[in-house]
Order: sequence, then C-alpha cells, then structure tokens
Amino acid sequence: MRQLIIVGSGPAGYTAAIYAARANLKPLVIASSVEFGGELMKTTEVENFPGFPDGIMGPDLMMKMQAQAEKFGAEIVYDDVTKLELDGDVKRVTLGDGTVHESLALIYATGSAYRKLGLDDETRLSGYGVSWCATCDGAFFKQKHVAVVGGGDSALEEATFLTRFADKVSLVHRRGELRASAAMQERAKNDPKIEFLWNKEVTSVLGDEKVAGIGLTDTVDGSESALDLQGLFVAIGSDPRTHLVHGQLDLTAEGTIWVDGRSSRTSQKGVFAAGDVIDPTYKQAITAAGSGTAAALDAEHFLASLPTGVIAEAEGSGELVDQIGASA
Repeated sequence: MRQLIIVGSGPAGYTAAIYAARANLKPLVIASSVEFGGELMKTTEVENFPGFPDGIMGPDLMMKMQAQAEKFGAEIVYDDVTKLELDGDVKRVTLGDGTVHESLALIYATGSAYRKLGLDDETRLSGYGVSWCATCDGAFFKQKHVAVVGGGDSALEEATFLTRFADKVSLVHRRGELRASAAMQERAKNDPKIEFLWNKEVTSVLGDEKVAGIGLTDTVDGSESALDLQGLFVAIGSDPRTHLVHGQLDLTAEGTIWVDGRSSRTSQKGVFAAGDVIDPTYKQAITAAGSGTAAALDAEHFLASLPTGVIAEAEGSGELVDQIGASA
C-alpha cells in the first residue's frame, strides 16, 4: 500500500512527484511505457520555461524533472495503466503487466493529446517544422512563411500570434467559412500578414529533413496544389486523456476533469487531477507544472487529515479501510 500514486509523467506529474517526495509521501509515478515524459518529449528546443535563458531541449527538460523527483525519493514505473478503481477509500491501479498497486491518494495527470492530420510525414517532421504549439515554437520562424491548419478560435489565435515572428501566415481551412468568434475573425482578417486559403485540405507535408512545403487538395473541385513554406502549425484541437476515468470522475463541458474551484480536488475523495487534463485553455508546460504543485499540496493535506495510524498501517492491515471509513 502506498500513500500516493501519480498517473502521468509530464510536467504536471513530475512536478507533483517532486513536491510529494519532498513531503516524504514516497510517491509512485506510473509513466507510460511509450509516451513517458508527455508531449515535451516530442519537442525540440523549449525557450519559454523559466530558469533556462538559453533554452533547453524538451526531452532534456523532462529528464531533469524526472531526476529531481527521483532524487527526493519518487519511484518511477514504466508501464501503462489499464484500469483504475477510484471509488473506494483505497485506490487501485492495474498495469499492463497485471500488477496492481494500491494507495490512499491518487493524482491523475495524463495530459492531453493534440489532434493530428493523420499524415505520415506530419509525424516524421514533428519538431522539424511541424508543430502543435505556436507559443512554444513560434520564435523559431522569424521572417519565415508558415501555415496554420484549422478554423476555430485556437487556429486564429495561433495565426495571429505567429505574425509576431513570421513574414507570412497562411490559414488553411477545409470550409468556406470559419467557426471562430466574430472578434477573432475580424482581427485575423485585418492582419496584413495573414492570408486565407478557403476550401483547402492539407494532404501531404513536403520536405526531407525539415518542412519545405505542403500539398493541398481543394475540397470543392478536388484540384491539387503545393505551397512552399517553412513551418506547419496544426490547430484542430486536442483531447484530454480521460478515458481511464470515464464514469468515475465528473467531467466538464469541455471534456476535462472537473475540479473544485482552483484546487485539484476531483469529484472523488482522495483523487486529485492536474495539468492539461483539467485545463482547456492554457496548455503550457509551466501552467501544468504549477497545477502539479497544487495537486501534490492538496494530496498532502488530504493524507494529513486521515486518522492517526492510517499511514503507518498503509503496508497492510485489514483495519486500514475501517479506519478511513470511520473518519469520513
């Protein structure tokens, strides 16, 4: 029996692990067998994370976070969670190899996944001109020509932000009208750096070692064309990774996990959530890290509120659940 299990190993998960480990909670971090470290493992240079004025490679940043968590006593397991049981006083986590871990508290920090176009070269050139985050990577495209794919508020926000750096931003949308708010549309349409490519779908990403252009197909007449450019930003949305908690934790209208106000407390006692999985708006490494801090502090306070002797009993006696239940 553990005091705390953390599911997820991105900035939120590892920051929660650092704080929890320093509080002597001996957290177990369940990192994915494939996607450990989160989305930053797919990012090249990160220039906007505080403390690194010269920038740092995404994977390097995550490895430093992991090392810091381990330094203070966090344990990392590289496996995938296949089942969560969160409705009892004891939380149970089943892994792909069949192992079941139990804890008194759990932090869920699985992040979100950017929606992709589904093109082979999109994945191959990720970090080499293909990006899903203008705030993260826009500064690398000074005086370049880039394209943004999408038609909602997020796409127009990305396009408008990129005009700070790029000489030209082509907004590619598969329809003849945008879904974005009127205010966002007006701002983008009045920006001389932004051009609109209506009724176009990106069907290929061109380039050997880095993006050199995109292939387009007209959604009305089926004609094909190519556009020379140096960067492609995909802004067609993202999905929080909540599949493991469906039916167990309350969700918001945006599909993120509901938390109580500014806390990390979910609808289930003893379960906390942090990072992009609760954030439909900002989705930055630094905001995820701050959210992980809150989750660790909330979990620490929760554990401290349990009856005297419960933590000491966490290694095993059958009296454990009874003691917790008696305090509810």
